[in-house]
Amino acid sequence: MPYQFDFDAANRIARCRVSGHVTDEDLKHFYTDAGKFVTLTDPRAGLLDFSAATSFQVSPQTIHDLAKLPPAMPDPARPRVVVAPTPLVFGMMRMFEMVGEKARPRFHVVSTELEAWSIFGVQEPRFEPFGEGWQPKP
Repeated sequence: MPYQFDFDAANRIARCRVSGHVTDEDLKHFYTDAGKFVTLTDPRAGLLDFSAATSFQVSPQTIHDLAKLPPAMPDPARPRVVVAPTPLVFGMMRMFEMVGEKARPRFHVVSTELEAWSIFGVQEPRFEPFGEGWQPKP
């Protein structure tokens, strides 16, 4: 599961785009890296985009386990959105949302990035790769 973090400095939005095959282990590694990225960027909002994922073989148990962890973005007031374009990913992310609702009250699952921009109140985000040397090696 390759993934790339980028950042919109003007709007302070962190984004991660996932591509390829997604497994339990991949998602666990991503969650750790996301916490590091949030620490470095201090975003006001976060976006995780599964639009380029080609398969999603993640167990419900992994989703539950991750949802019970402290949030990668600790401030509960900050919105976070997951773009989940397929019914499977959408359902799994809704499960994550429900299990972790107390710690992440502003968590949203949507089907497109346009819906995310609406939630964030942004019309034209401008993302740039964040520190080429920083990119994690999944």
